[in-house]
Amino acid sequence: MQRTFKLLALAAALAVSTAAQAHSYWMVPSSTVLSSPQWITVDAAVSNDMFHFNHRPLAIEPLVIVAPDGSKVAPANVSKGELRSTFDVKLEQKGTYRLELVRAGIRANWKEGDKPKRWMGTAEAFAKEVPADAPDLQVSETISRLESFVSVGAPSALKVSGKGLELQPITHPNDLIAAEKASFQFLVDGKPAAGVEVTLVRGERRYRNAQDEIKVTTDKDGKFAVAFPQAGMYWLDADVQDDKVSVKAAKQRSLAYTATLEVLPQ
Repeated sequence: MQRTFKLLALAAALAVSTAAQAHSYWMVPSSTVLSSPQWITVDAAVSNDMFHFNHRPLAIEPLVIVAPDGSKVAPANVSKGELRSTFDVKLEQKGTYRLELVRAGIRANWKEGDKPKRWMGTAEAFAKEVPADAPDLQVSETISRLESFVSVGAPSALKVSGKGLELQPITHPNDLIAAEKASFQFLVDGKPAAGVEVTLVRGERRYRNAQDEIKVTTDKDGKFAVAFPQAGMYWLDADVQDDKVSVKAAKQRSLAYTATLEVLPQ
């Protein structure tokens, strides 16, 4: 029963990831910079307008909150409504907390007669549930990472996991100031990712006529720099595809990275 629940949860998560291709999915903390230990509340949703919950709640079952010392912090008061999910976090340590939602799985498409079949789940379930000789079988792996960061006192160093597409801060994500240049690096499996197109969009999109998105591309070392034009919450998104698969039947791997960054005024 527990295994069935996990498979359903993963399928739902992957479905949200697919939906997010047409919508934005995000987490927004009530505060990203705190002078002393205290509680924060986080909203999480899939929406048409950035950071405005108007479509569906985000499934947050895979949520992991990493404290500055590397320990894990459990969310409190977790709630899932019709339009958003929310949770609280008690931040007691000085330094930077990483809030992350990482999802990995397998997608498969094939035909049974004239009917298309679609499957999503874990690599373990794939071997048992998807016929290896299915007509027109197409298999791909997916890893997506959604993050936000909150610092108490002073920001502290952030470590990457070395798996999938990740953002390695050069400028700390809780030290972003409007009109000042900030630098970051993208890594794939811990190595610099060149030529990655990065999109940044400021929130409150519903109150302006243009998307006003910023697009930059990583250099040969996976690095890029950007000067945020004004203060506010920004949605950062990047996607990469390669053939470094772990399942033999898969031909392609899709990697996605999304983060919410707060830029403060000067």
